[in-house]
Amino acid sequence: MEIDYFSAFIIGLMGSGHCIGMCGGITTMFTSSLAKDAKNHPLYVISYHIGRISSYALIGAIAGFTGSLAAKNIGLPITGLKIIAGIFLILLGLYMGQWLMWLTKVEMLGKHLWQYISPFSKKLLPVNNLKQALLLGALWGWLPCGLVYSTLTWSLASGSGKTGALIMMCFGLGTLPALLFLSFGIVQGQQLFKNVRVRKFIALLLIAYGIFTLNIAYRTLF
Repeated sequence: MEIDYFSAFIIGLMGSGHCIGMCGGITTMFTSSLAKDAKNHPLYVISYHIGRISSYALIGAIAGFTGSLAAKNIGLPITGLKIIAGIFLILLGLYMGQWLMWLTKVEMLGKHLWQYISPFSKKLLPVNNLKQALLLGALWGWLPCGLVYSTLTWSLASGSGKTGALIMMCFGLGTLPALLFLSFGIVQGQQLFKNVRVRKFIALLLIAYGIFTLNIAYRTLF
């Protein structure tokens, strides 16, 4: 089963309603923390998101490399990892539809790491230059998030650090439109991603795609 970068992008795009709810306050705080002469400077916002997506790519590379080591050294089949990725995709759909919130328990694991990272972000406020914006975005990329962790299982099953990084980069690009709407105050775009019916429909699509992924992986394994 080929890893589909476009699918990773679509998952990021479809999960954008969750991004607005999870990262909306952070994005608003970042925009309000810009120095007065940078208030309307889109380069600061873009630098922030470049940093965020770069962190996703780094985490994806680590996961992909780890998955390849597990496959080579302990004989863990990559297809088995892809089954895990399919299961997490279903859990993500249930999570976004608010039917089953098991992914919140996974997010709790990331909070232990986040408590050590978050203090560094305070040292970068207020944001006075592009470097600070880039670094702040890179730090926020490690924020505990069920959407990120679910997609990360794809990187784990990718079989290489490079592929894992590209998967998470495509996912990050998928989350970009909704957060840019938020950053630049485009209300209509935000309302579309936050619409309950739209989110429920997207959740069902994610569950269906997760089942499809499981079916392909299972047939490959057996």
